[in-house]
Amino acid sequence: MQDASVVEWIREKYECLSSAMNERMRRRWAAAEARSLGWGGVTAVSAATGLTRKTIHKGLQELDAEEVDPASVLPPERARRAGGGRKPIQQSQPGILAALESLVESTARGDPQSPLRWSCKSTRRLAEELRRQKFRASPGKVAALLKEAGYSLQANRKTREGLSHPDRDAQFEHINATVRRFQRRGQPVVSVDTKKKELVGDFKNGGREWRRRGEPDEVRVHDFLDPTLGKAIPYGVYDVTNNEGWVSVGIDHDTARFAAEALRRWWRKMGSKRYPRAKELLITADGGGSNGSRSRLWKVALQALADRLGLRLTVCHFPPGTSKWNKIEHRMFSHITMNWRGKPLVSHEVIVQLIANTTTTAGLKIRAALDPKRYPTGKKVSRAELERVQWTPALFHGDWNYVIAPVG
Repeated sequence: MQDASVVEWIREKYECLSSAMNERMRRRWAAAEARSLGWGGVTAVSAATGLTRKTIHKGLQELDAEEVDPASVLPPERARRAGGGRKPIQQSQPGILAALESLVESTARGDPQSPLRWSCKSTRRLAEELRRQKFRASPGKVAALLKEAGYSLQANRKTREGLSHPDRDAQFEHINATVRRFQRRGQPVVSVDTKKKELVGDFKNGGREWRRRGEPDEVRVHDFLDPTLGKAIPYGVYDVTNNEGWVSVGIDHDTARFAAEALRRWWRKMGSKRYPRAKELLITADGGGSNGSRSRLWKVALQALADRLGLRLTVCHFPPGTSKWNKIEHRMFSHITMNWRGKPLVSHEVIVQLIANTTTTAGLKIRAALDPKRYPTGKKVSRAELERVQWTPALFHGDWNYVIAPVG
């Protein structure tokens, strides 16, 4: 048995030469090295180069045959004799590719009779199923066959929005016309929504950032809510005209009152300074969630906001299944996500700082603050509270488009 230094010495030589050698030269060189080492040479060379013992023994046989009969030497342009080498699996096992494709496609098309209908389609499982059908293929060969047939590993992609509402396009035209009308008059237009809730603590956050090699941030293995740190609920208000935004980071629940408070704080910190002569405010929002079109509490909270700000609030909701079209999603939230990628959100203060330091080359500016208030869920809206709301439905889809005027 050769010692480790000999194996390392062979490995260094092989790494220097392997790129310049073809298949035949590699096995002959390996055989020559093994022969020069004597007993244990084949094992040492195999360990150093990764070539199989069978390949090295084949090289030794070629060297021995050439010594006996020099005429047996192959021409330099050939790596093996004509007709040599393993036959393609499609030739040695006719029908294997069709069988493999039927396994993959039947699961994709929902064939209830497929043996893998409710299983993970890993190459190992596919190889096992092929073996049951009397074919022989390793998981690696299955992967190679799939790649050759035009398959690749792919993740799910969010493109289907569910059933399309018949008035979807008309509602978008209504929203666009309303936005242009407000902007022509110099009145504020905002897009609002709640960003995905985040666990606070040293949890893994998707994405990567530059650090010294071998020194990643160490985070928890399991993502369980830490009761002492809680969660973060970012609610955003995006100024469509000026590419500015506000984010209130809540710690309790995403309710309509929390959403209205975020709007109030945006107006006090940013909006009133940007629009000192404003008499009305246009709010574009999703059709569901804390600011949903069917939420009674949302309308009651907006009435309190209109009274407090003295503004006439016009609300336009996006049609069902189109939340990703909300401007705040791709003009503000997406950039926040990119800014904190790979960074554990260890505290509410860190989350606020990361949001507030998000910028873009297009000039996006964001301010953020923690909202430590409690917003209990399950609040019932009484008939008297709802009747106090001064709301006027629009002629087109009054359930999606309405105005709430301040009282008095």
